[in-house]
Amino acid sequence: MTNILFIFSDQHAAHVTGCYGDPVVRTPALDGLAAGGVTFDNACTTAPLCTPARMSMLTGQHSSRIGCWTNSDVLASDVPTHAHALGAAGLQTILMGRLHSIGPDQLHGYGERHVGDHSTNWVGGTAHSLGVLDRTNEPFRVSIERSGAGQSSYEKKDRDVLAATLERLDTLATSARPFAMTVGLMLPHQPYVCPKADFDAYRGKVGMPRLSPPGDNSGHPCLRAWREHTGSLDLPDDWQIRARIAYYGLTTVMDRMIGEILDCLERNGLAGDTLVIYASDHGDQLGERGLWWKQTFYEQSIRVPLIMRWPGRLPKGERRAQVVNLLDVTATMIDAAGAPPLPHGQGRSLLPVARDGDVPWLDETFAEYCTDGVARWTGGTPTQQRMIRHGPWKLVHYEGYRPQLFHLGDDPDEMDDLAGTSRCAPMRDALTARVLEGWNPREIAVRMARKVGEKKLLSQWAKTVRPEESHLWEVRAEDNWLDDLPS
Repeated sequence: MTNILFIFSDQHAAHVTGCYGDPVVRTPALDGLAAGGVTFDNACTTAPLCTPARMSMLTGQHSSRIGCWTNSDVLASDVPTHAHALGAAGLQTILMGRLHSIGPDQLHGYGERHVGDHSTNWVGGTAHSLGVLDRTNEPFRVSIERSGAGQSSYEKKDRDVLAATLERLDTLATSARPFAMTVGLMLPHQPYVCPKADFDAYRGKVGMPRLSPPGDNSGHPCLRAWREHTGSLDLPDDWQIRARIAYYGLTTVMDRMIGEILDCLERNGLAGDTLVIYASDHGDQLGERGLWWKQTFYEQSIRVPLIMRWPGRLPKGERRAQVVNLLDVTATMIDAAGAPPLPHGQGRSLLPVARDGDVPWLDETFAEYCTDGVARWTGGTPTQQRMIRHGPWKLVHYEGYRPQLFHLGDDPDEMDDLAGTSRCAPMRDALTARVLEGWNPREIAVRMARKVGEKKLLSQWAKTVRPEESHLWEVRAEDNWLDDLPS
């Protein structure tokens, strides 16, 4: 039976990786992993937001199936996960670091967990302080303003995750039982703050975003409202360049950590019998089209890196153009281990297409992003959104608004919205019908509104009772700084 090592980062845009074509960023570990395995060029997240994407990947089901649309939604403990399936097959299931699960269940099938999350377990639980970097981890203007050289708790936490991972791999080298280890990293998620040496390495090499924001009378109304709400309509150039440089630096910091993990795997004689998978929960737009963070269906937000290496089982240095999804990663791990399939899993194992790029594969996938009207995050406007990617076509449905339609083969930058053109009306209508199959935005709005009411009470309970936290990594305000703090 094989081992599985799944490295799952946070907010790593596929296009900021050497093996995905970026000529500036230094990612030798990921580039080496790609050279020894299979790289997927059209991998999509299930949701361009942390908790929904992670809970969907964990369960192999889309957000609307499991009721997790926002970062405060709780995954029920009786929903089977890939950790349950892999454990049932006899593997040691180990979680290092990031899970981003809300609620009392901080394992969801993992047999052991080391270095927990930095955020509270509870809706309404005690918030942590990042000191001078407060709120720079959130989608607001301050995260671009307060960027540059320095340190954030996220980087410090990942160093703890790295140390624990190396220590556990050393002990697994002498274990008779196979393992399935997930390494959850925070980087390169903002704060856009990286070590000075890494910041300086990219100074002068990373500039302004390539794609300009739409003019005042163009662009989608939902996206313009998002930019207004987050204060990102008129960001100074020097802020944007500084934040982008720091993101490149964080990506290199993360890559060095991944390199240490892969070296440890090799040193312990485990690499030859371990399926290694690298992916991220979503991307980062980094100012392209005037948009930052994630929360949209543009490629920089929705497309994720996905690399698989399995010596002797998968080819080396090959690429796949098929449209795939994080749900397929879940199915792949279960397939590789010969584990029981998830009863309601919606993913497909990638092993057949990874072995042979010519096997039949339906080039179609979905993602959803639904907001609940909580003003702090959405400006008070609940909007149910779902994307379908069908071959080169991408349609985004915004409930109550006009759709977007792009042909990525002809328009990889997604600058030419074809939804209003008569020649593309048949494709628009067909994809709209497909995206609404089994997905009812009005029903979802009702379910989300009910959850808002429930979470108000849960939040009041947590603030009053202050329930015990489990698997919590301590955030200290003093661990956060900028070398040049804006006045």
